Amino acid sequence: QVQLVESGGGSVHPGGSLRLSCAVSGRATSSLFMGWFRQAPGKERQRVAGIEGNGGETMYGDAVRGRVAISRDNAKNTVNLQMNSLKPEDTAVYFCNAEVNYTSGIKNYWGQGTQVTVSS
Repeated sequence: QVQLVESGGGSVHPGGSLRLSCAVSGRATSSLFMGWFRQAPGKERQRVAGIEGNGGETMYGDAVRGRVAISRDNAKNTVNLQMNSLKPEDTAVYFCNAEVNYTSGIKNYWGQGTQVTVSS
């Protein structure tokens, strides 16, 4: 089992910054593909960023590329999302995600989500 707990959400003005953190227990972050997703009211959940367990290759959604950075702190077993130049359309609940490979297949684990609100 993998448990994920997000923190760091809040309310900011357009152009502001937030840093989200995901505390991981049950598995080492270095062994997991980790990601951040978001879901706005009435919209589908979309991937914001991802980071591989081996090598740390990162990937970003088109809507946020250039404004966010995902990182992993293996010593603290956390995955972070630094978000800059925030826009009102970034308002959503942000979820941490972990993919675990079992012999029976891949299982996704999710955190409870943290609200990010960008408004003037």
